[in-house]
Amino acid sequence: MPRINCFLLLAVTMYFVTSPGHAQESQRPFSQCLAVAQALPGASYANLTPVELQLTPERTAAASGEVEIMFAGHSTYVITTPAGITIATDFNGWAGRVAAPDIVTMNKAHSSHFTLSPDERIGHVLRGWNFDGTAADHDEVVEDVYVRNVTTDIRNFGAMEPDGNSIFIFEVADLCIGHLGHLHHPLEDRHFAQIGRLDIVMVPVDGGLTLSHRAMTEIARRLQSSILLPMHRRGAPLSNFIEMMGDRFLVDYVNGDSFTVSARSLPRQPTILVLKGI
Repeated sequence: MPRINCFLLLAVTMYFVTSPGHAQESQRPFSQCLAVAQALPGASYANLTPVELQLTPERTAAASGEVEIMFAGHSTYVITTPAGITIATDFNGWAGRVAAPDIVTMNKAHSSHFTLSPDERIGHVLRGWNFDGTAADHDEVVEDVYVRNVTTDIRNFGAMEPDGNSIFIFEVADLCIGHLGHLHHPLEDRHFAQIGRLDIVMVPVDGGLTLSHRAMTEIARRLQSSILLPMHRRGAPLSNFIEMMGDRFLVDYVNGDSFTVSARSLPRQPTILVLKGI
């Protein structure tokens, strides 16, 4: 067996043997964005098709298509998959041109990030927290998209409330799209491991209501996403954040509130994409 495959087999074995709740984890949909073997130098990533996402000819065509991403205000982006599934992030009851998205995600930091009375037509309401204080745990497959979350803590009256925020990851059309939510603390190695690869990341850039620009730029640089989408623009000027990201990131001011992207059309150089309305 080639040396690289030995590393991969060892990594996969270590993951399922040592991970807490590995029996439950093995039943979850396969995540193409998670690097199981990332802790081992020289190991390559597996790219397998999960049973839950076995592609019919129709889904194969959808998976190779383009994803539309529209800025709908504050920290809400609307993602439309090739199969036509609509997803609204940090949904507060309003999502731009989409009256009732198929999927909505929410975080509890402020009322502008959630609603307790979502439209009954919304098929999947994914809250980034649980009312009983336990960690939210989402693994939803809807047509051509797989949605999962990684919980983080939030500030609550000066103290940190465990698992009050979720980073949501949307896996669709060979793209890994992440929304950091109302992030209140730097991410640890375990968070990055749970997030995996992000081709596109939506980042709060208020400079203090969530994290300082310096702390947020450190997270954004480590994620190494091809496209960075600012959101939650309040407080410090966006230009401060852009300058701190440095010359390694191009900046593209789009004369519109939406764009389409595919795995093949991702920019070669990391780009901060500023949509109209940000």
